[in-house]
Amino acid sequence: MATAGTKNRPLSPHLQIWRWGPHMFVSILHRVTGNGLAVAGLGVLLWWLGALASGPDAYATFAWAMTTPIGYIVLVGISWAFFTHMMSGLRHFVLDVGAGFELNTNKVWSILSPVLGVLLTAAFWALLLLR
Repeated sequence: MATAGTKNRPLSPHLQIWRWGPHMFVSILHRVTGNGLAVAGLGVLLWWLGALASGPDAYATFAWAMTTPIGYIVLVGISWAFFTHMMSGLRHFVLDVGAGFELNTNKVWSILSPVLGVLLTAAFWALLLLR
């Protein structure tokens, strides 16, 4: 039952009212990468552990599959999701502490999170492949 005092209260904003920004993209990307890690990352991890437990032939099959072009795409995708999710998680941690809420600071870290995720992924794979 509405009273006279609640008539003038503002309504909750909808998605049509909000102006999209990098912080919204990073928030959605954080959820997507987390789900990707949970599905693809867990699948590859369980396959790897099962191959380790099953013996040399099973592990050789796993190693062959992960060194095919599709296997590399999967592994690079999982590592990109990990580093992007980690950088976004660090951003969220700083926000949870109560810092970084200024508009420009939030915008800069929202843009840097996925960029740093890509750079860390490239550095990780360069370290693996060029050693």
